[in-house]
Amino acid sequence: MTQVPVFKPLIEQEEINAAVKSLEVGWLGMGASVGQFEKAMQSYIGCEGRYVVAVSTGHAALHLAMMLIGLEPGDEVITPSFNNIADFQAILAVGATPVFCDIRDDTLCIDVTKAEKLIGPRTKAVIAMDYDCCLADHDAVAELAAKHNLRVIHDAAHAFGSYYKGNKIGSFSDICMFSFDPIKTLTCIDGGALVVKTKEEVEILHQMRLIGMGQPASVMYGNQRAWTYEVSRLGFRYHMANLHAAIGLAQLAKIEQITVSRQEACKRYSELLSPISEIRVPISTFEDVTPFLYYIRVPAEKRQPLRDHLMEHGIDTGIHWQPGHWFTLLKDVPKGDLSVTDCVGHEILSLPLHSAMDIKAQQQVINAIHEFFYD
Repeated sequence: MTQVPVFKPLIEQEEINAAVKSLEVGWLGMGASVGQFEKAMQSYIGCEGRYVVAVSTGHAALHLAMMLIGLEPGDEVITPSFNNIADFQAILAVGATPVFCDIRDDTLCIDVTKAEKLIGPRTKAVIAMDYDCCLADHDAVAELAAKHNLRVIHDAAHAFGSYYKGNKIGSFSDICMFSFDPIKTLTCIDGGALVVKTKEEVEILHQMRLIGMGQPASVMYGNQRAWTYEVSRLGFRYHMANLHAAIGLAQLAKIEQITVSRQEACKRYSELLSPISEIRVPISTFEDVTPFLYYIRVPAEKRQPLRDHLMEHGIDTGIHWQPGHWFTLLKDVPKGDLSVTDCVGHEILSLPLHSAMDIKAQQQVINAIHEFFYD
């Protein structure tokens, strides 16, 4: 059995108490806790003039974002091929086509120069994804979007709690999405959120997340529901449940503790692993980010032997991710030069990273890696 998992949620008495209290209230659907979670999120992000809409998953947030900007069959969305499959499926779900772009070798985020070469008459949007502790060049993405009249979907599934040039992630993007799934830095068991700029967009999202029903959120946030309502648009069962929001609120209350503990663990990894010549560590100083994972890059031919070695020492690892153009479903979509993506896809390796990570467990990982490369 694995002794050091690659992910481990920080579930303490506060989350357990919140779950019990939510269950005792007896309102199991979308209710008061969801409204409270959205307000707490908005306050934490500090997004004046922007609005938070909580949904069931990060993928639900992406799908609704695609619908919100009006993507239709034949439209194209530029996305890094080095991205989560959820983004690609959300594009496909509205009938649009992903166009795969390469990433930068330093940040593993979208290469804006290469992205511009992929823009065509059917391009409607671009996805700017933050990867782990490295953030996309959001200024350059915004400039590109303004130049070509594109919408920007900021995939910040890895970046909740981080800052970009002094601004909290979620406070400046065209449309920003977060994921709060079981392994994320902040978990709601499962959940997601969109941050949008207008009340009109909020109203549309409120309907789409509730299978198209025009039930006022103000009513549902009182642990009530309306029995008569209009349905004027397509929707899905994408709302967040009270129980999940209650756990999210407990997690949000300790986000600073989560951030500091993860920063310290990442700094320790980089300090002790960077001297190994065959390992590339992230370029981050970890000062302004809340890291979701910690990755290293190793020679492609050594990645699986290293994974096997670590597993023998009771240490789990992950691969985030396989590039999209490697999948059968997506092998024929339009794409540009993906040379960096192909290289990274063979080298990337996620090491165990937990909130409040036990130092002995982390040292076990570090020692095993040193043993592999030096013994």
